[in-house]
Amino acid sequence: MKDYKKILVVINPTTDTQPALARAVELASKSQAKITAFLSIFDFSYEMTSILSSQEREAMRQGVIDQRVAWLENVISGSNKLNNINTEVVWHNRPFESVINYAMKGQYDLIVKSTHEHDKLKAVIFTPTDWHLMRKSPIPVLLVKEHDWPVTGNIICAVNVVTDDKDHQDLNGKIISYALDLAKKFSGNVHLVNGFPGTPVNLAIELPDFDANVYNNTVRMQHEQRVQYLAQAYDIPLANCHVEEGLPEDVIPEMATKLDAELVVLGTVGRTGFSAALIGNTAEHVIDSINCDLLAIKPDGYKSPLED
Repeated sequence: MKDYKKILVVINPTTDTQPALARAVELASKSQAKITAFLSIFDFSYEMTSILSSQEREAMRQGVIDQRVAWLENVISGSNKLNNINTEVVWHNRPFESVINYAMKGQYDLIVKSTHEHDKLKAVIFTPTDWHLMRKSPIPVLLVKEHDWPVTGNIICAVNVVTDDKDHQDLNGKIISYALDLAKKFSGNVHLVNGFPGTPVNLAIELPDFDANVYNNTVRMQHEQRVQYLAQAYDIPLANCHVEEGLPEDVIPEMATKLDAELVVLGTVGRTGFSAALIGNTAEHVIDSINCDLLAIKPDGYKSPLED
């Protein structure tokens, strides 16, 4: 896997504290990457001022942009220790589109954006922009919360082993490769996590001779064998393989909490948003209940709908 050479950080315009920028600086320090701090702004009231000419409205927009550029320069001044942080402020009414288009045009290797943690729920709350980025960006998206990545921290790979489809297998490999690369940079530990469905209730009811325990054990064994095969292929300790009964939206967050994971890496194909996520059609629920950083990766060859 190639090192990150160009990182695009999505700046939160409502606060001076920028966890995404701090995480990007961490990553850049490991790979000498260049960082662009990107801010997308828009105020509809400026577009609706009919008493002003188009030139006057443009001057007002430019004035706002200049103010935000000055603010952004001040924000990054404390983080610009590597002297490799550039700034970009654009006027756009759909932030996710401006981010993805800029990242594609500039051939960035990673998009980094902060998320919001709810104090009571102790979970990350994802915004519509987060969802659009994960669904439509062909570039990996790292969503972060305000915490450090400690040395020897745990990284979870959410892998799909229910099919022999080559695209799924390739994406499993890509997920694991990204995780191993980050683990190497930060002396982390990679874990493979997989959930398998329990016994269908209707089978147990309709077939009197059906042995639910035998069925469950057989399915578990199949999943364990496939996960262990993946682990062996990438030199991951078998002790770091976790196969649990349950739906992905339950198993993955539970394992993230149990392992005190710093990051969950998962793959999405984005054919119809997250409904085609490789870890199941319930990936949106997985994301909603995860309590750590998230890295969402697309398969090779994925084409963003914004490219059409």
